[in-house]
Amino acid sequence: MNWLLFLKGADKSNWEVLQMNEPTLKKAMDTLEFLSQDREARRLYEERQKYLHDEASMIEWATEKCIAKGIVEGEQKKAIEIAKNMLSFGIEVSVIAKTSGLTESEVEALKD
Repeated sequence: MNWLLFLKGADKSNWEVLQMNEPTLKKAMDTLEFLSQDREARRLYEERQKYLHDEASMIEWATEKCIAKGIVEGEQKKAIEIAKNMLSFGIEVSVIAKTSGLTESEVEALKD
């Protein structure tokens, strides 16, 4: 309810009452007060927000890339493990290659 009053533009004289039990509302009010002071402060604030947004995007992208890389590496390790097991049963290299997704030369290299 307090947020609605704040967002509707409640008179500044009522702000103290609105922010009593809501620390996040107080922070929003402080930020609005600060940004209302001058253009340079707003510009710096907007640059900081853009920087934080860009940084969060880069972290998200890097995380997704690392997860994808981990999945590919995990699949490769599993294929090798399956191929080794199949070799131990004497299954033909061509069949193992088709089954595991490895090349015949990769399967041959696992014989050693």
